[in-house]
Formats: sequence, C-alpha cells, structure tokens
Amino acid sequence: MKATREQTEKRGGFTLVEVLLVVAILGVLAAVIVPNLAGKQEKAMKKAARASIAGLSSAIDLYEVDTGRYPPSLNSLIQNDGAPNWSGPYIKGGLPLDPWGTQFAYTQADGGYKVISAGPDLAQGTADDITSW
Repeated sequence: MKATREQTEKRGGFTLVEVLLVVAILGVLAAVIVPNLAGKQEKAMKKAARASIAGLSSAIDLYEVDTGRYPPSLNSLIQNDGAPNWSGPYIKGGLPLDPWGTQFAYTQADGGYKVISAGPDLAQGTADDITSW
C-alpha cells in the first residue's frame, strides 16, 4: 500500500466553505458590536467638551483673581490685554478647540461668565450646546 502523492501533500489553502464561515462569523460579531459603539463616540466628545470648558473656566477664574476682573475675551488668557497684575499665560499652547473643531464662545453676563461649545450641530443657541452653566 503505497500512499499516493495527493495524500502525502499538505493541504494548501482554505476551502470556499471555510472562508464563507469566517465571513459569516465576522458579520454576526459586527452586527452585535457596532450598535453598542454607535452612541459612545458622541457621548465621549460631549464629556471632552465639558472637560475643556472646566479647564477654560479655571483659567478665567485665575485671570480674575490676578486682575480683579474677568477677561474681555478668551485671547486675554494667552496674551496680556493691558490688565494690571496679569501673570499669564493662563493657558499653555493656545486656545483649545472643542471636540468638533470649533472655537469656544465666551460671554460675560450677570457678574459672571459663560463658556459655550456649539456641540455636534456646530450651531450656537441650539439645544445641544454645552455650557459652563
């Protein structure tokens, strides 16, 4: 009983059935995992915006402690606007952008201030704005 050449050769690849089985398994995994991750990115970006707003608020408060007034604009946090006792820059590396790539807005109101990110729709004054208040 001599073994034929075909019997002694090693198998040289995957069959079509094996490839289709792997593709089906990957499809099932994707169908389970993708919906769970879909809302996570926006939620993480909103948390990052809140953290950036908190950092800007701290810098604004430090400016106010040093100068006795709130800054007229966020640019005053990185370069002196002529305020007495300015000891900045209060933010290193320039003004941050929000997670959507837009600048934070800053307004003074009622003896305080408000820092605003336009949020995912990139339009200020809408329901998805993220603010320091």
